[in-house]
Amino acid sequence: MNDSKDTAVEIRNLTFQYRIREEPAIQDINLDLVPGELMLVVGASGSGKSTLMRCINGLVPRSYRGEISGSIKLFGEDIQTLSMAKLSQTVGTLLQDPERQIVTSYVRNEVAFGLENLARPREEILDQIDETLSFLNIEKLKERATFELSGGEKQIVSVAGVLAMKPKILLLDEPLASLDPATAKESLMIFRELANQGIAVMLVEHRVDSALTINPDKVVYLEDGKIVYAGDADGLMETADYQKVKLPAPIIMKRAKNQPFEALDSKVGTVAQHDDNETLISIKNVNFRYSPDTRQILHNISTTIHKGDVVAVLGPNGSGKTTFMKQILGLLKPTEGVVELSGQDNKTLSVAQAAKTVGYVFQNPSQMLFAPTVDEELEFGPKNLGQDTAVIKHNIDWSIETVNMTEYRDSPPLALSYGQQKRVSIAAILAMRSRILAMDEPTAGQDYWNYRSFMDGILQMPGFDAILFITHDLDLALTYANRILLISDGRLVADGPSHEVLDDDELLRQCRVLPTSLLKLNRRFFPQTGRFMRAEELTHLVQSDIDS
Repeated sequence: MNDSKDTAVEIRNLTFQYRIREEPAIQDINLDLVPGELMLVVGASGSGKSTLMRCINGLVPRSYRGEISGSIKLFGEDIQTLSMAKLSQTVGTLLQDPERQIVTSYVRNEVAFGLENLARPREEILDQIDETLSFLNIEKLKERATFELSGGEKQIVSVAGVLAMKPKILLLDEPLASLDPATAKESLMIFRELANQGIAVMLVEHRVDSALTINPDKVVYLEDGKIVYAGDADGLMETADYQKVKLPAPIIMKRAKNQPFEALDSKVGTVAQHDDNETLISIKNVNFRYSPDTRQILHNISTTIHKGDVVAVLGPNGSGKTTFMKQILGLLKPTEGVVELSGQDNKTLSVAQAAKTVGYVFQNPSQMLFAPTVDEELEFGPKNLGQDTAVIKHNIDWSIETVNMTEYRDSPPLALSYGQQKRVSIAAILAMRSRILAMDEPTAGQDYWNYRSFMDGILQMPGFDAILFITHDLDLALTYANRILLISDGRLVADGPSHEVLDDDELLRQCRVLPTSLLKLNRRFFPQTGRFMRAEELTHLVQSDIDS
């Protein structure tokens, strides 16, 4: 048995209940994390993953108040005896939302921030900045302004700020959420290397399929605040609820084979039933740069969105996907070229006017949310569009049920978790019932059940003429979209039916999109199915053993 001082994190009988909650967030947790170990923690939203991390880094109960019992020791020292200054030098935490972690204007200053607060010598700080950026292969971002970074770039810069302080324990709360697949793979390899170097790494991640590729030393599965399983990855495959935790597609097929399944053909639902080919959005030769002396972001993009389209926009971090989407609503206007909404140049429309046609969900929910309660947040848009009171109530009820947030109607949106805030921001736009729904990373911070639930609800509800969404989740794109746009370096490099665009491995590699186990299975069975679908549906449609 390891000596307590040799154990990075020792948790015994830990229970914590937030002051505003009626039930404990975590209950009777017993866990050891040793130096050099990479522990993967999985579970549905609300299972206690983030709370567990807050207990380890001292935010519970210092910042998050409530009733706590049990003990936590870091290298043999009771956490209650450690100051926050000592904790910050021992435990490095990457938050789920990078916007909450970045505090300075330039990348180099961001990486230096923690070291400066530790009063490290200037030369040491400068050396550590260069060493960390080189280790993460992001030297090109060193002189960039942080406000210019994409969501994924902010995420990896936040990692740099944490690693520069050389923590002995590293807590990672959904570090892959905003990263393109290739960058996510590279980041996972870095986390594995950090563990190999002796750091104790705890990784919380919904993208379980990806996280398993680095062979975590231990996997912990939480349900309702309790540890249901702790062991190797093989045991997780049999234990985890595959409806809530997104397991590898072959595992889902095996386990779902003898389970009842209600087919839901999302891509030929209400949205896709239109066949009149009406043009909703026309984008012609669009170029964009923020100012004459900055680099060009978009290069001569042209495409058309028709009634019935469900379009997924894929591409590397920093490739211009969000900038492209903002052109549609008119939040950004083309430097050159034209964007037309239902035949009208959006340069002649205010954002409020455009919002009647396009409802836009921001990548970062905190940029949208401001109201005292969730209900008031959802009322704001429809009221400003002059909708009838009865219609507003009906749409709010539907939208909040669609994103599974009914119990939080009276809660302050900005007091919710990142994943919950994301769902509220989606509901706020759903309630407006614009003709076109545009979403930037709608599933970031969402467990498998939640994102399937609200995506199914959106596509089956009458009213939307087209849906566009930016995503790094390839499985989300192939399951729900009937069309894929690939954007790389500000250029539209592919535009076509999902099965055609996603069949070109070389093109996907160039755009830093990696084939998943679900894509590989769908390619295999496409001659039988004629379309892409999620693993549960594929199992019952092909009626074939995946091992055959």
